[in-house]
Amino acid sequence: MIKTYAKDQPRGFHNRVERVAIVGASGRIGSHITNALIENGKHEITFITRPESNIRLPDGHKIVKVDYSGSGITELVDVLRDQDCLIVTMAVTAPPDTVSKFSRAAAQARVPYIMPNWFGIGPENDAIAKEEIIGSRMNAVVAEIEQLGVSAHLLLGCQFWYEFSLAGGPSRYGFDFNKRTLALFDGGDKPMDTTTWAQSGRAVAALLSLKRLPDGEEDGSTTLAQFENTTAYVRSFRVTQKDMFESVKRVTRTGDADWTITYESSRANFEDGMTKVKAGDFTTFTKMLYSRVWMDNNADLEGRVGKLHNEALGLPIEDLDEATAEAVRLALAGEIPFSH
Repeated sequence: MIKTYAKDQPRGFHNRVERVAIVGASGRIGSHITNALIENGKHEITFITRPESNIRLPDGHKIVKVDYSGSGITELVDVLRDQDCLIVTMAVTAPPDTVSKFSRAAAQARVPYIMPNWFGIGPENDAIAKEEIIGSRMNAVVAEIEQLGVSAHLLLGCQFWYEFSLAGGPSRYGFDFNKRTLALFDGGDKPMDTTTWAQSGRAVAALLSLKRLPDGEEDGSTTLAQFENTTAYVRSFRVTQKDMFESVKRVTRTGDADWTITYESSRANFEDGMTKVKAGDFTTFTKMLYSRVWMDNNADLEGRVGKLHNEALGLPIEDLDEATAEAVRLALAGEIPFSH
């Protein structure tokens, strides 16, 4: 593979991502990405919102209201011209054709990079990527971007978000904080690489703060080119359910006797969830998704890809109990969608 260097680029080439457009900047992960980009102070940010949106966004940045509900993408293309990167953060339930509009608009506008609406399980997880229903959406998004052949896609392999998953009910990380129950999957000893929202935001900001290309042959620094059409793998913690439980007990000042613990099979949960989803009962989608990752050590990101990119991106080491305390707060306040 022939290396490309900044020194060989045509006049006018800038070796940094300077202008970033974000869809969904007020959402759960979008807000953390936005905060991290603003804190870095290295980018000109454009927020793309719907015309009817009244959500307050950070001051000092461009806000463009675009109606992308119809079939046309001309308005989106115009907004994206001269942008260096488009970040799409929408609900996982967003219609596939809506996600596709952003990919096609980015290609028409010649946007060099796109971070599509997929955060979490990376395509290196062959078992998940090939799984019917679960992997199909990710595969379709990436395939379309590659077929368009203009923008390089950047994926963040952060696996499940820690505070969201810990707070979101027993189908995720097994906890119900209101009832003080814990379901341990396959004994509770499997390692899970998991990431907080804040760390995910910092990872995206750090990624987009890298030089696009090495300056020349002698430049051995980490560059964005190393992540083009592939995945940046990061985490906050590598913990088992039992590790999480120890943290929970410290934070809540409880002991084993205060909790009701049950034991479940992740495979049985997955098969039950998949059967119901195929029958049209999507209330079990979360159960199906998380169980598939707990199965067969799929939660072990480091075991699949080796050394992660935390160090290369300069990410900090986080405090497990602080993240757990936030998850407990979110759960008791009812701020996270609860899934059985």
